[in-house]
Amino acid sequence: MSEIYVKENESLDNALKRFKRSCAKAGVMNDLRRKEYYQSPSVKRRKKSEAARKNKHKRYY
Repeated sequence: MSEIYVKENESLDNALKRFKRSCAKAGVMNDLRRKEYYQSPSVKRRKKSEAARKNKHKRYY
């Protein structure tokens, strides 16, 4: 879990922005979305294969 300490004279909005950024950098939201519901192993393999194909296509261009 990401944690930040609110600095002296720092607004709550800025602290919240720093917290969201640290969560994004740590991959908390991606992990949460991935674990949101059960996926069978065959679906996991298919999604992994599709992602690899997509990344290969991106790198090609």
